[in-house]
Amino acid sequence: MDIDPVLLRAFVAVSETGGFTRAARRLNLTQPAVSHQIRRLEEQVGRALMRRTTRRLTLTDDGEELLLHAREILASLDALAQRFRPSPVTGVVRFGAPEAFMGERLPALLCQFSRAFPSVRLDVHVSSYLDLSTMIAAEELDLAVVLSTAGGENGGTPLRRADFAWVAADNFLLSEGASLPLAFHPPNCINRLVGVAALDATSIDWHIAFTSPSEQGLRAAVRSGLAVAVLMRSHLEPGLRLLDGDYGLPPLPSADFMLIHSGGAASQAVRAFSQMLVAAEAPAGSEASDV
Repeated sequence: MDIDPVLLRAFVAVSETGGFTRAARRLNLTQPAVSHQIRRLEEQVGRALMRRTTRRLTLTDDGEELLLHAREILASLDALAQRFRPSPVTGVVRFGAPEAFMGERLPALLCQFSRAFPSVRLDVHVSSYLDLSTMIAAEELDLAVVLSTAGGENGGTPLRRADFAWVAADNFLLSEGASLPLAFHPPNCINRLVGVAALDATSIDWHIAFTSPSEQGLRAAVRSGLAVAVLMRSHLEPGLRLLDGDYGLPPLPSADFMLIHSGGAASQAVRAFSQMLVAAEAPAGSEASDV
């Protein structure tokens, strides 16, 4: 049995409006045309679906059950049509993000955006926070994610909190009196700035044993037991441990991942991507504001 969705739409309209005339107005058809579609549907399923009197219209038991299935079928068809309907949004979105923000969620979001807006080209740039801020200022990017320790005072939309921590390998040991080996990104990276500022307020003897622009490079150095690094608590993985107060290390501040925009007028494509990113990062149960 291959039921025409047009007949199902007529059936649902009559059921919800309570009459053929009102259903005809909803469907922009004539009343005889709607009556004909209902007759065709009843003939096709081989059951009476409605009881008609001069005063009211009710569904039979078979009609009630068909109504449930019809609504589900039409909702699925509408969702399918929406999924493959060409989006009127076009253009280019130049987006920047640090490696520490990528994780597993961002690639999935990029794919989701590309499916929703197939006529928009995404140009994604992964770099350091300083480089991203510079590119935003030069309007080489439309929007970017950066880390801010100022609690959002520097502008932008907060996405999520990042808690810095001293991290070492499970088997890391420091001999008594030895200088503490550290793994850092190149100068001006916020992880390095935060760590050095905290160390400068102590009497700890330390040195930089490993430098890498890559987050994975730092992790490899830490996992090997070569050095200690400033990473995010949320990025702790098997084989690594937090050094809460070990070796006299001071506590580290928190920061916020912020979404910042260039000074130019945002296109419809940029606004759509921004809203999707903010909504994706919003805590469960909260409402993401428009940006």
